[in-house]
Amino acid sequence: MSTTVAVIAHRKKTLGAGLDRLRMLISEQDVGDLVWYEVPKSRKAPKRVRKALERGAELVFVWGGDGMVQRCADALAGSGVPMAVLPAGTANLFATNLGIPIDLEESVRLGFHGRRAVLDLGRVNGEHFAVMAGAGFEAEMVADVDGGTKGRLGKLGYVAAAVRHVGGAPVPMEVTIDGTPWFDGHASCLLLGNVGTIAGGVEAFDDARPDDGWLEVGVSTASGPIEWARVLGRMATGRSEDSPLVRITRARRVSARFGAPLTYELDGGDRGTTGRIKARIVPGALTVCVPEASRR
Repeated sequence: MSTTVAVIAHRKKTLGAGLDRLRMLISEQDVGDLVWYEVPKSRKAPKRVRKALERGAELVFVWGGDGMVQRCADALAGSGVPMAVLPAGTANLFATNLGIPIDLEESVRLGFHGRRAVLDLGRVNGEHFAVMAGAGFEAEMVADVDGGTKGRLGKLGYVAAAVRHVGGAPVPMEVTIDGTPWFDGHASCLLLGNVGTIAGGVEAFDDARPDDGWLEVGVSTASGPIEWARVLGRMATGRSEDSPLVRITRARRVSARFGAPLTYELDGGDRGTTGRIKARIVPGALTVCVPEASRR
């Protein structure tokens, strides 16, 4: 029986031969109705996803980067409808962590014939995320890298932004893990991860899996360029938790209060400032089309 397929595409993003080629590739499959939406910004995507579900979509292709994936995952959470990622962004962290290739033809093939993996999502301040959420240094770095910079410089844009923000002073921070106090001191960054590799290709959480029912939680007390260089160097060459300037744990629920408002982000999308973070893991919230060989 033919399948009702939806495409939710960020029209400013590019992959392979483009959206016209995508339409041709889908037409070669056994598709019944094709629901097609293009949006100018990722924040316009959730409404289109909900419309696609109302129209009976049984498979949703998402064309864009991590911000687009996050917005669509937020709308698809709990629906059981598979999401097929067409990684047309700059970092494509979600796709990379799952082994989805940055290749149009192959990612379309995975959408129709790949394995359906049931994965967790994080939820922060009422919104789902697929890769990471952060407050403080990491979020300021992400917020500083606009779309144009990412397009021109790629990962180098994150490095340049990191250099601009390493001088930020730590702030008072209280973090509670599953109802128990865990951290109370001055910190420059709070990071929550659903997968291991985060912005700039940094392996922040060595043991993270997006299907284990846990959120990875990290706090860094690093201040200034020398200490941040030590932290990032340890992430690049060893295990993050081996750094004396980093604490890492895992949790199902996280609550954090900051002594001063901090910038926070979800999957590379700036969400402004907040004095508090409330987060939890949502097990099995999203079904994603992945390669058969994917370890996730």
